[in-house]
Amino acid sequence: MSNKKNIVKNIEELVIPILKELGFELIDIEFQKHRNDWFLRIYIDKIGGITIDDCETVSKKVGRYLDDLNLITHSYYLEVSSPGLDRPLKTDMQLKKHLGEKVEVKTYKPINGKRKHIGILENFDENSILIITEDGKMMELDRTLVSTIKLVIVF
Repeated sequence: MSNKKNIVKNIEELVIPILKELGFELIDIEFQKHRNDWFLRIYIDKIGGITIDDCETVSKKVGRYLDDLNLITHSYYLEVSSPGLDRPLKTDMQLKKHLGEKVEVKTYKPINGKRKHIGILENFDENSILIITEDGKMMELDRTLVSTIKLVIVF
């Protein structure tokens, strides 16, 4: 579907105010085809975490709203969920929220012989990600080389 990105962008702009009103933060939206079915996945978060009741509340409100607007003209399944503990950090707002936390940064090509780098997220800007590695060294990674940044779950 050629306008998939436009659909996601339009839905994002429309649901952010609804989520804020309900006390939730939008983490991500995916619109994907799996076999013969389309899935609209909305990932939400709030302080204290997400419950099944939260997902149901958002699903009902957003689902009715999107149905009324008829932005997606074919059938699809709406799924609302928590992004999970090891979620990818995709936006600067998410990175800022997790400064000082342990992250795993994967790169498209090896840097210092490795594609996976673990450390404390120290800082970032539009060009780079700065982590303090497990051996205490500062490591600056060019953002164009970063494929994913995820929180590391410490038990």
